[in-house]
Amino acid sequence: MKTKGPRSLWSVLTATVLVGFATSLACCASLGPVTPVMVSDVKSVAGTWKGMLYRSGVRPDYITVTIREDGSYDFVSAQPDGTSRGSGKIVINDGRLRIEGEKGHGTGTLLRNPAGDLIMNVDAVLSDNSTVSAKLWPANP
Repeated sequence: MKTKGPRSLWSVLTATVLVGFATSLACCASLGPVTPVMVSDVKSVAGTWKGMLYRSGVRPDYITVTIREDGSYDFVSAQPDGTSRGSGKIVINDGRLRIEGEKGHGTGTLLRNPAGDLIMNVDAVLSDNSTVSAKLWPANP
């Protein structure tokens, strides 16, 4: 069977795009919205969390945060010019994490997606008044 050149190519491309689009919609629909999780005790978020740190005007950095059961934490962030380290204390306030660190302070919110995965969103203000945010997942769910 002989193809009809550009017309046949256009049909194949259109079909590929439509199948890809339908697949992506199905995947997104299964993910669904995330729901907030009220945190009652810092022990429930103790462990190692990994994710991305976002700063204005800079590429995102990888970050690892270790939270201990007493609320103390340490973080290591891999940045283009080396690593950044810090520590501090987390307390629970109205179901959210209140973060006080040597480099700034912020708030953490715990979320759960329909698959049951936990996500921690952190928004913080640093001592130089710059803002950062992070999206973290448990390292060992």
